[in-house]
Amino acid sequence: MQRGIEWQAAILKAIRLETPRVKTFTFTLPDWTPHRAGQHYDIRLTAPDGYQAQRSYSVASEPERVGEIDLTVELVEDGEVSTFLHEGLVVGDLIEMRGPIGGYFVWEAAQSEPLLLVGGGSGVVPLMAMLRHRAAAGSNVPTRLLYSVRAPMEVIYAAELDELVRASPDLKVLLTFTRAKPQGWEGYARRIDQAMLGEVMAPLSSTPRAYICGPTLLVESVATLLLQSGLPRELIRTERFGPSGGPA
Repeated sequence: MQRGIEWQAAILKAIRLETPRVKTFTFTLPDWTPHRAGQHYDIRLTAPDGYQAQRSYSVASEPERVGEIDLTVELVEDGEVSTFLHEGLVVGDLIEMRGPIGGYFVWEAAQSEPLLLVGGGSGVVPLMAMLRHRAAAGSNVPTRLLYSVRAPMEVIYAAELDELVRASPDLKVLLTFTRAKPQGWEGYARRIDQAMLGEVMAPLSSTPRAYICGPTLLVESVATLLLQSGLPRELIRTERFGPSGGPA
C-alpha cells in the first residue's frame, strides 16, 4: 500500500463541541502526510472479539497545519463509529486511521476561478477545509458559501465563519434555514432553489468552480439546478453522505 494510506495509530489531542450533536476531534499523526482540502480519512474500530467497523470522515483542517488534522463528526443515530467517537473517546486515546484519501472533491488555492461552495448540515466540513486553506494561503478568489441547515443551533463553525468573512472582503457566507430561523431573520428560510442559487452566484463575475456536499437529495438537486443554469458539468464537484453516500 502506498505511503499516506497505511493504517496508523493517531492520538486524540483535543475535542471541541461545535453544536449539540457535532464535535471536532483533533488527532496527531505519527506519519503525517499533507492532505488536499476536500480529502478524507478512514477510521477503523476493532472490538475485542475481532469485529470491525469503519467509516470515512472529511478533514476539516487546512493543509497548512503540520502534524495533525481535525475531523468534525456528527453524532448519527445508531451510528457505531460516530457514537464511539462522541461517547467513548477521551484525550490521549489511540485510534486507527488512514489517509488522506480522495482526489476528485479537492480544491487548491492556486486555482483562479471564483469558488461556489454549497453545503447541507455536516456537509460543510470539507468546504470548511477549503475556506481555511483559502485563508492560510492568502487567496483572494471571489468565494460564496451557501450553507443549508435546519435550525440556528445546528450551524457548524458559526463563529469562525463570521471571522473568515470579516477577514476577507471577497468571501461571503449565506445561510438558509429550512425548519426554524433566528428571531428577526431576514435571510433565506427555505430549501435551496434556482432563484436562491442565481442570487448567490450573481456577484461572481465569471463562471465559478462549484463544490457541493451534503445529504444525497440536496447534492443531486443543487447539481441539477447548476447544470440547468448553464454551469459546465466539468466545473461541478459533488460529495454525498448518508446511507448511500461517502464521507461526512
